[in-house]
Parts: sequence; C-alpha cells; structure tokens
Amino acid sequence: MSDERRRPVKVGLLLPHLEGSYLGGTARWADLATLARTAEDAGFDSLWLADHLLYRIPDVPQFGVTECWSLMAALAAVTNRVELGTLVTVTPWRNPGLFAKMVDAVEEISDGRVILGLGAGSHEPEFPAFGYDSWDHKVSRFEEEIGIIHTLLRTGRIDHQGRFHTLRDCELRPRGPRPGGPPIMVGAVKPRMLRILATYADEWNLPWHQTVEELVAATPKGDEACAAAGRDPATLKKSACLQVDLPDAAAWPGHELLRSGRRRAIRGEPADVAETLRGYAAAGVSHIQVWLDPNTVDGIEWFAAVLADLDRG
Repeated sequence: MSDERRRPVKVGLLLPHLEGSYLGGTARWADLATLARTAEDAGFDSLWLADHLLYRIPDVPQFGVTECWSLMAALAAVTNRVELGTLVTVTPWRNPGLFAKMVDAVEEISDGRVILGLGAGSHEPEFPAFGYDSWDHKVSRFEEEIGIIHTLLRTGRIDHQGRFHTLRDCELRPRGPRPGGPPIMVGAVKPRMLRILATYADEWNLPWHQTVEELVAATPKGDEACAAAGRDPATLKKSACLQVDLPDAAAWPGHELLRSGRRRAIRGEPADVAETLRGYAAAGVSHIQVWLDPNTVDGIEWFAAVLADLDRG
C-alpha cells in the first residue's frame, strides 16, 4: 500500500480457528481462507493463529482448535503479502529439531513471512489429553527447546546433549529464504520466562492489556530482564494482543471465553479505534494483533476504515 510507511504500528488479525468462534459455529478451511484473503486485501499486515488443541474450562462446554501449523502452511500458500504468526507455538508438543524443519518449510512456502511465536503452554488439560507429560517441567523444557530451535534456525546446525533432548550433528537442509530464519517472539510474565525472553527473543508479546496504561505498567519487567542479560532493551520489540468489538458485537453468539473479553474490549467508530492504537504505538508497541468480535468478512471490512485512518499517520 502506498501509505504503509506512514502507519505508526503494524496491525494483524487473529483468525477464528477455535471451534464455535465463527458466526456461532466453526470455521471450515474455506471460511478461513476467505477471511485471510479478505484481511490481506483490507490492508492488514499479518495473520495470527493460536496453538491450542483442546479447551477444558470449568463451567464452559469443551471445545477444540484446528491445529495451527497445518493452517500456517495452508495460509502461506493462499496469501502473498501478510506476515504469518503464532500466538504462541507450544514447544513441548513438537520435537524441536523436526519443528525447526517445519518452520523452514513454511518460511519457504511463504517466501519468508513467518513470525515465530514460542511459549511453554498455558492450559494444563491439553497436555495429558494428548499424551504429553511435560507440564511439570514445562519451563525447563521450554528453555532447552527454544535454545535448540534458535540455534538451528540461526545457524542451520546443532549438536546437543541436554536434559530432555539429544540431537547428534543435526543440520537443516535445505534452508528457507532467510538464512537466519524468522524473528522469534515470546510471551512472558514471570522471572524465568522473562530471562529466556531476553536471551532468545526478537519480540515480546504482551497479550490482553486493554488499556495503554496497563501495558506501560507491565513493560519495566522486560526492560529489567534485558538489562540483567546485558542486552539493550531497545533491541526487544513489543507487540500486544487486543480485543476490538464492532458496533454489533453483542448480537453475535460466542464462547464464554470470548465473551469475557467484551467487558473491556476496545470500542468506538473507526477513527476512535485508530486513535487508541496510535496510543499503543506511542508507548513503544510495534505490532498489534486484534481479535475482532464478530470475526467475519463484514468485521474485517469494517476494520479496513481503521487501517485507512492509521495510514494517514
């Protein structure tokens, strides 16, 4: 877009690949492909997927999620410009060596448009349901796994003997279009995860801080972690997930998980929403991921006016 350089912050769309999150039902691949193309045409900078398998939340009917890396490859093939990211890949669910090859493959399909969000996992019931016994040591596993993934993607090879994984003379061949692989993004709050973030990540994701003031209050933790690691905090980009409710959001059904965000969602006319996003940019956020409610073609087309307003600077 001709005005892209004037946009103060990148804006991405979280796609509704959770069961029951699309028009009161479940989006099929054809629906997600249509949403992805519509978002790209509307001017979104990126598309995002959650890495979850099955939600079992007290007092909420259980629901699943279409597996994100299968969708990442498919989205790479049907889009041309938008970046593609994960919020966030749970590293214990995939062998780190094979996973690095998966990332290189999607990098190839997308011609280098991946943003690699990585995390340790946040919803315990998914682990035993799918045969993973790694919840008790998930941060220790994550530290070893992100180190393996980082080394493989940045250098193309590793020889590793660790507590949880052994890789002997492992090499990525062929490589994707970016010799050093994609940027790595981590969401972190607690001290151990913040230390890992400062060691390996290019970007820090701060989800669901629905006011700029909340986000600003959280950022010193990342700065302190960088300082402790001997890193300039300015080298760590910041991104933020936000819920944005369209004017008719209340009329649409959805999970309790999604409805819960409506109490604090960003609302208003497109110019109002754009001005709110400018506030996040002024606070140092370089990329925003929005969950639209309703998350539909009409919702994306409504949000295009927000993007057009941002493009005016």
